[in-house]
Amino acid sequence: MVVTAVVVLMAAIGSWSQLPDDAYHKTPPPKGAKLAPILGKGQLWFADNPAQRRAYEAAAANSSVLYQLPCKCHCSRMGHTSLRTCFETTHGAGCDVCMKEALYAADQTSKGKTPAQIRDGINRSEFQKIDLETGTLK
Repeated sequence: MVVTAVVVLMAAIGSWSQLPDDAYHKTPPPKGAKLAPILGKGQLWFADNPAQRRAYEAAAANSSVLYQLPCKCHCSRMGHTSLRTCFETTHGAGCDVCMKEALYAADQTSKGKTPAQIRDGINRSEFQKIDLETGTLK
């Protein structure tokens, strides 16, 4: 019985590891593309701390950049197509990875970095240096 449970668990882990990698778009959204809106201030009733509000504001201000970035919380397994998707719903507010990535993207965009350069930084986990209390790099 225990051996069967271990075999089932190993199969599940193997299946999980074969799910799609973090999704993103290599180019900005096409002109005139109808994207789902980033949740705005009036919709952030659930955002009870400043980090959540800052992350959604950063996502809205850098929407086309986030469209071109992966999310390292692996939400592509839930159908998300980029980091931007996390902020079209309440998902981004409950995920430190999403919030840090959005704030990191805003910081790097303000420094003139391209989406490809920001994506490289995300892949190197540089977003983990974001302090959610202040919204800045440590």
